[in-house]
Amino acid sequence: MELIRGLHNLRSRHRGCVATIGAFDGVHLGHQAVLGQLLDEAVASSLPSVVIVFEPLPREYLVPEEAPARLMSFREKCLRLSQLGVDRLLCIRFDETLRGMSAMDFAQALFVRGLGVQRLVLGDDFRFGREREGDATFLRELGQREGFSTLPTKTFALGGERVSSTRVRDALAAGDLALAARLLGRDYAISGRVVRGHQLGRQLGAPTANVELRRLRSPLAGVFAVRVDGGALAADPGVANVGTRPTVSSGTRANLEVHLLEGSPDLYGRRIDVHFVHRLRAEKKYDSLEALRDAIQTDIDTARRWFQQNSLAPHHSMDSSDT
Repeated sequence: MELIRGLHNLRSRHRGCVATIGAFDGVHLGHQAVLGQLLDEAVASSLPSVVIVFEPLPREYLVPEEAPARLMSFREKCLRLSQLGVDRLLCIRFDETLRGMSAMDFAQALFVRGLGVQRLVLGDDFRFGREREGDATFLRELGQREGFSTLPTKTFALGGERVSSTRVRDALAAGDLALAARLLGRDYAISGRVVRGHQLGRQLGAPTANVELRRLRSPLAGVFAVRVDGGALAADPGVANVGTRPTVSSGTRANLEVHLLEGSPDLYGRRIDVHFVHRLRAEKKYDSLEALRDAIQTDIDTARRWFQQNSLAPHHSMDSSDT
C-alpha cells in the first residue's frame, strides 16, 4: 500500500481512482463493509482504491481534552488497511487551514483536482468542510457536475444497533471484550514497541514489557488476560495492566505493561501485538508496594486459571533476560 502524506504530495499518476474518506478508527465491521464496497468498485472499474484519513483526528485538534480515546494508532490503521488490500492511503493534516475551508473548496481541491475521483464511496455519517456543511447530498450534486459518481453505503448493524467506533469504545470501557470483538471482527489489540521502564515489575517479581501507547488515553483500563504476538511470540498468554499506575505514579498518561505467563524473552525494541481476551479486574490504587505485589501475583494466578479453563494454557517458554 502506498502512503501519501498531504495534498501537496499528490501527483498526476494519482489521478483517477475509487475513493472513500473518514476516520476509520478501529477499522470495525462497519468500516470493513465500506472498504469491501470500495475494493469491489475499484476492481470493477480497473482503478486503484484510495482511503482518505485525517491526522490528527478533527476532534483531537479541536477539543483535545474532550476527544475520545483512539482505538488504534495511525501506524496500526495503516497496517490494517494494507492487510485488507487498499492500494493507497492519503493522510491529510487537519489544521487551521483545513478547518477553515468551505465544503466546495475542500471537495474541489481533494476529489476533483487532487485525485480525479471517478467513484466516491461514502459512509453513512460523513460530513466535512467548514461548520460540517458538506454531506452526501452535496457530493452527489458536485459529482453530477464534475463527472464522478457517489455510492452511499448502507448502515451496518449488529444486534439491531449500528456498528460504530463509539459503540466499540463503550464496550471496551465497560470491559465487554466479547462485544468489542464482535463489533471489530477480531479481538481488540494494541500494538507498540517495547521500551525500557523503571524495572518496577522485576522488583515486584513480575517482569513486564512496557509498550508505547503513543496516545494520551487508552479506550480500556484495568487488568486483563492477553495473548501476545511478535518478537518470537505467537499467541503467548500473559497478563496486562492498562492505566495510570496510581500506586506508583501521580501521572495521567496511560501505560501498557505486559507480563508473560511463561518465559521472559528480551523484547526491548521489538514491536508486539497485545490481544485483550478477558478482563480480570479494574485498576486499583494500593497502600503499599507489598499490597501491590500480592495483587499482581493474584492476577497472574487468575489469568493462568482463565487460560486453562479456556483451552489456551501457557505453551511457550524462552530462556532470556527479563524485561
